[in-house]
Amino acid sequence: MRADRLVSLVLLLRQRGRLTADALARELEVSTRTVLRDIEALSAAGVPVHAERGRHGGFALLPGFRTELTGLNHDEALALLTAGSGRGDQVLGLRSALASAMRKVLDALPESHRAAASDAAQRFLVEPETDLLSRRLVTEEVPVTTMIEVRRAVLAGHKLRIHYAAAGQAPRWRTVDPIGLVTVRDRGYLLATRSGADRTYRLSRVLAAEELPEPAQRPDRVDLDRIWRERRAQFLSEGHITVLVRVHPARREDLLSTAVAVRAEEPEADGWLRLEVTYQDSRHAEWALWQLAMNAEALAPQSLRTALRDRAAAFADRYAAPS
Repeated sequence: MRADRLVSLVLLLRQRGRLTADALARELEVSTRTVLRDIEALSAAGVPVHAERGRHGGFALLPGFRTELTGLNHDEALALLTAGSGRGDQVLGLRSALASAMRKVLDALPESHRAAASDAAQRFLVEPETDLLSRRLVTEEVPVTTMIEVRRAVLAGHKLRIHYAAAGQAPRWRTVDPIGLVTVRDRGYLLATRSGADRTYRLSRVLAAEELPEPAQRPDRVDLDRIWRERRAQFLSEGHITVLVRVHPARREDLLSTAVAVRAEEPEADGWLRLEVTYQDSRHAEWALWQLAMNAEALAPQSLRTALRDRAAAFADRYAAPS
């Protein structure tokens, strides 16, 4: 851990020039005292880092010092830097590790490509915090200590003990055999088995976790993509409602934002779209389509059409006479 931090400290000074101890502490997510100790360790190891006094002082490397890392071209570095602007690292508690990796990526570029790749990456924004309507996109966060234990158990192939708060239930401890981690739309999931049965846990509901020394009961190789598709299909078949709906293209994204899943989509001759979508239940479907007013029409099931018609009739009756 400290070795990685020392490398990150050197790369920060190489890429940004002079930085104060406070600025380094913020970047490395440690205390100022830790930074000062790391500076002393680097100096003792022969790294030419020195302090510059005064109002605009800080720490810097002697001109010309660099560690030679090669092997990445401009497009490869740009792909990694752009991927780093998403929030999957936040969901899985890897934000600090990703920041360190990005510094190493930049340092791996030849001098002629480094500035160009950094500037180019600034021209891409992936998954901003809000959409065009200023609606905040919520990212579920998991305590770092909890996420560390979960990751360790997944990677080491050990059993995992989690304190889990299932929806509508009191939190309780359970021991699982972890298979892998999945992130979908800024939500993280732990795929596991418990007593041989398939289980999927939302990471934001894991209140605490403990890696156990016993080996997990799981295959050596795993196809997470296949497992996720199978569990998703099972989830959608349990207690959900499938709706056939026509929607104006301008409101397509609004429709998708309320649906649990989209099973099919095709254009119609009049320019509208016909979609087969899944909702949690009939009340959820009625609420979602009511929000779209005349920009959507439920085609099936008939029970949903009837519910929307009755709601519209009651709404019209209320406003039929002056207040």
